[in-house]
Amino acid sequence: MKDTISMIQVFEGYVRNYRRLNIHQAANKSQFTKKEVEYFSMLGEYLGLFPFVEDTKPNHDYGRSRPMDLSWWKWDERIDTECFTNLVLHLERENIYKKDMETIDKLFWSTEDDYVPDYVIGIMNIEKTERIKTLQEEVKKRNKIQNSECLMIYRYWDKKEDYYRIFSYYISHDMKTVFERKAISDVDNSGYWYMSFEEEY
Repeated sequence: MKDTISMIQVFEGYVRNYRRLNIHQAANKSQFTKKEVEYFSMLGEYLGLFPFVEDTKPNHDYGRSRPMDLSWWKWDERIDTECFTNLVLHLERENIYKKDMETIDKLFWSTEDDYVPDYVIGIMNIEKTERIKTLQEEVKKRNKIQNSECLMIYRYWDKKEDYYRIFSYYISHDMKTVFERKAISDVDNSGYWYMSFEEEY
């Protein structure tokens, strides 16, 4: 039983609440990952789900279990008194450009039915905006098999403007809905990162 969660609203909340993550301009890349994973973990709790950081699920492609940066699980004793009902979300957050395809691989590998997520969120840094087309084609190809609701967020460092450009794409499980929204991530006057939608920046 799939829970209804609006990935569009999830992205809007991520943008509008980014300043609350308290990521200082002196933070290293691992702190970005830590703070963002913590944010989505707390969001899962607010939605009544059970979040787990560095959770694992079977990977049939590699013949071994691989970790998920974050998972949300549903618990409903009306359905099952001993096990979680389903995997609601699998989230991956990656800083290294060269691991962008590996991140997609983590989100869409072949696994057992109980471990197929209703939703996936991928957040990754990219070196060039032209890379997005290739990555999105891979997401669509993989998701034709997995059938998850997908929110892909790409972070590109704009050297000319001296801030991050954020590109988000939402793809429904039936591949019929494609949503795109852009944001800017910059440092405020107190030295902390925030986000704003491109049209509001």
